[in-house]
Amino acid sequence: MREIGDVILDLRSVSLAFGGVKALTDISFDVREHEIRAIIGPNGAGKSSMLNVINGVYRPQEGEVILRGEHFRRMDPYRVARAGIARTFQSLALFKGMSVIDNIMTGRNLKMKANLFQQAVWWGPAQREELAHRAKVEEIIDFLEIQHIRKTPVGRLPYGLQKRVDLGRALAMEPQILLLDEPMAGMNVEEKQDMSRFILDVNDQFGTTIVLIEHDMGVVMDLSDRVVVLDYGRKIGDGSPDEVRTNPEVIKAYLGASH
Repeated sequence: MREIGDVILDLRSVSLAFGGVKALTDISFDVREHEIRAIIGPNGAGKSSMLNVINGVYRPQEGEVILRGEHFRRMDPYRVARAGIARTFQSLALFKGMSVIDNIMTGRNLKMKANLFQQAVWWGPAQREELAHRAKVEEIIDFLEIQHIRKTPVGRLPYGLQKRVDLGRALAMEPQILLLDEPMAGMNVEEKQDMSRFILDVNDQFGTTIVLIEHDMGVVMDLSDRVVVLDYGRKIGDGSPDEVRTNPEVIKAYLGASH
C-alpha cells in the first residue's frame, strides 16, 4: 500500500502573463510524493499553462518552482526531463508512421549513453544498451496490455489506444513525477475506465507521483488525493475531493452564469 510522502514539488506565487493577458495570478500549491494531485477548473482557467510552467515550457514572470528542495526561477524542458518529470499532452504528439514499440522507445532517449556512431554500427556496448532499453519498453507494453498492437503504426490505431501509447512513452522515462494533461479527453466510458485503472496502477505499483488535469469530475473525485481549483488564472480552492466538492466558490465557478 502506497504512503503519501513529503512535499516533492512546490509552486510559490507563480504569475504568468502573455502581453496584457494574465494566464496565472499568484498561484501557490504543493505536490506530495506518491500522491495523485488534480488540477481542475473551467475552460480557460489556466490549467495547461500551469503544467507548462512545471515542465519548463513557460517561464513565469513571478514566483518560483521548488523541486526536491531546489529553487528554480527558470526551468527548461531538458532540465525538467533530467530531473525525472515526464508529461503526456492534451493533443497527441506521437509519430504516426512509427510502430507502437518505436514510439515508446523514444521515451528512453535521455537514458541512452551510446553516441550516434555507436548506435549506427549497433555493436558492443551500444547493442547491449539498446537491448536493455527494448526490454524495458516491452515491460511497459505488457503493463499497458497493448502486446497485440506493438508493431502497428500508431496512426492506424483508434484514439483511445493512441492515448495509451502516449502514456507508455512517458512511462518509458521512468519518471518520478508524471504530468497528465486531460488523459481521458475524447474517450468513451470503457476507455476512461481502462485509463483510470492504469493511472492508479502507475501510482500504486511504480510509486509515481501524478499531477492530473481532467474535466471529468467523476474521474477526478475517484482518483485524486487532493485537488487544486483554478478559475480565470486564480486559485479558488485547494483540498481533498470532498472539501473541494462542497466549496461554494468552486460550485459558483462551475455552475455560475459566467460559465
